[in-house]
Amino acid sequence: MKNAIITGATHGIGKAIAKACLSENMSVCLCARNLNELKQLQSDFKTQFPSLDIHVFQADFLQPEQVKKFADFCLEKLESIDMLVNNAGQFIPNDIADEPENMLSEMMQINLFAPYHLSRFLLPKMNTQNSAHIFFTCSVASLQAYPKGGSYSITKFALRGLTENLRFELKETNIKVTGIYPGATHSRSWANANIPETRIMESDDIAKMVLAAFHLSPSATVESIVLRPQKGDL
Repeated sequence: MKNAIITGATHGIGKAIAKACLSENMSVCLCARNLNELKQLQSDFKTQFPSLDIHVFQADFLQPEQVKKFADFCLEKLESIDMLVNNAGQFIPNDIADEPENMLSEMMQINLFAPYHLSRFLLPKMNTQNSAHIFFTCSVASLQAYPKGGSYSITKFALRGLTENLRFELKETNIKVTGIYPGATHSRSWANANIPETRIMESDDIAKMVLAAFHLSPSATVESIVLRPQKGDL
């Protein structure tokens, strides 16, 4: 049985990927900041997938030590790490000149340092396996500047750099690395935007692409998954 680790798993893209993995008979380790939401998610998934292991761990990645604690939890619970989805992130629209003084440092911790360290903590285990796949949820904000991008866009550009460098470093191993670059997708980030639902992508769309990339033959790697709403970016 294969196993997947998904961060930021209680909403949006993370939740959709977790459900897609379970639907394909994969056990999961999930984390998020809100413990009540995690327990409810675990209960709901356990009802739908009673034969699978669904491990949950409360972690606030603004606290560096909690990244390590979550990694240790995953290593304890899972015999193998077949998929790691670094999805947890923070989005606050701002202009660089006007945003709070600590905005960049906080977003760097959550959006860049946390996935950087989590991947490093888990790589030794992945290197002992025949195969593994690391995904980073980057965003189209990693590809070009846009209004109110601010620190969020800066950190996502940096996450793209992490993704591409790790892909380069691991080419000679059995570990694949893929960057996910979604445009506007149903999530808490767009909850109060007053935009028609048909104008925004469904989280399941991203999950389907992730699983499609995961199931390719060992000789093929999807380096980048770029998805945008049919009518383009908002």
